[in-house]
Amino acid sequence: MLTLNSLKEFGADVQDGLKRCLNNEGFYLKLVNMAINDGNFDKLAAAVGAGDKKAAFEAAHALKGIAANVSLTPIYAVVSEMTELLRADQDADYQDYLDRILKLRGKLITLRDN
Repeated sequence: MLTLNSLKEFGADVQDGLKRCLNNEGFYLKLVNMAINDGNFDKLAAAVGAGDKKAAFEAAHALKGIAANVSLTPIYAVVSEMTELLRADQDADYQDYLDRILKLRGKLITLRDN
């Protein structure tokens, strides 16, 4: 189950996230759960798999905003770096970025489901 403590251990800036939610813990945890389930994770995976940098940028940019809004700092850091590389249309190992993002999401899913 997601808790403030488990999110802190994950590396989320829980105090910032709570502040954005007017210190409403239930609302904050609901938004984190919605972030974990966001469809842009699947869109990013499909775009990276297809080599579609434009679609990858759109999905990564959306995830960057989502992660920032709920202060999921570890995901934000990786997806932010990926977004900027895609914005500049640079060649990079985007599969590595995707793997790191999905691994972090997997940790959140594990926290939520246990």
